[in-house]
This record gives sequence, C-alpha cells and structure tokens, in this order.
Amino acid sequence: MRHHSRQILSVEECFGGNGWHCELVEGRDVLQAGFDAHHTRVALVAQAYPQLNALSIVTESRLALDEDHLPAVLELLARANKQLTLGGFEYDLDREFLVFRITNLFERERYDGDIISSMVHCAIAELDRITPYAAVVKNTAADLLPDLDLGRLLMREDLIPPVPGYEEEEEY
Repeated sequence: MRHHSRQILSVEECFGGNGWHCELVEGRDVLQAGFDAHHTRVALVAQAYPQLNALSIVTESRLALDEDHLPAVLELLARANKQLTLGGFEYDLDREFLVFRITNLFERERYDGDIISSMVHCAIAELDRITPYAAVVKNTAADLLPDLDLGRLLMREDLIPPVPGYEEEEEY
C-alpha cells in the first residue's frame, strides 16, 4: 500500500487546524472536503504533486446546461477568467460541473498552512461568486440569450455575496 506524501499530509494538518472536515483518498495524494458557501454547496478536492512540490485546489458545483445555454455560460467563464489574477474557471462538459482551479508551487515539502488556507478560501469564494451569474444565464429564456450582455452581467454587484472578514484586515 502506498503511503501519503508529506505534502498532502501537511494539507490535511492545515484543514484540521482550521476545523475543516476532510478525507484523504486511499492510495492517492488527494484530499476531499465539502463546504456550504453563500450561494451553493461546494465540493473541494486538494491534490498534491510531490515531484513538483505543487498543490492544486479544485472546487466544483453541479450545473446542468442544455445546448442553448452552454455557449453563453462558457463565454461567461471566459470573460470572468480575464479578470482573475490567480486560478481560473472551467466547465466540466462530461460531468456538468462549474469548476474553479488554483495551483501553487511550494519551496519545501511541507506546504505553508497560510498559503493553503488562502487557496481554499479563494477557490470557494470564486466558485460561489460565479454561481449566481451562471444561474442568471441558465434561467434566461433561450430566445433572449442573444440579448444578454455577459460583460455587464459580470459587473452586477447585487449578485456578489458579502465577503466576511476583509474589513478587519490590517493594511500593509
């Protein structure tokens, strides 16, 4: 039986330290968790790549789309990706899931807990942020989709969940 790498064990330790329930996947450097975000239930997968000292955090949420709505959601994700500095949105066509993925390279075998926590928060927040926009597209009547301005939709702030904790952060 293959043992888990130091890298994924440091991720598990970080999750435990944050009080996040998670499960290691047997025989793989993968950890799974679930979170209730503002708009949606988020499934999270953390995968360590020990040979690269890399960690990838993937969050996903189910979003079934018909052929009329799929191109508009794909365009929405492409437009949203242009605004991102870290990570990116994807749509898993085979499984019908909205996906956000963020990856980081670490200097040491033991990953930094603050960076892991930031990656988790980012991955959950970004997926949660895009969910209501994707829902607007999904719920738009097919004949009205050509009139939907996706660039303007992404600027609507009434759909963004409140971000907890940012007002307390110290300035650098």
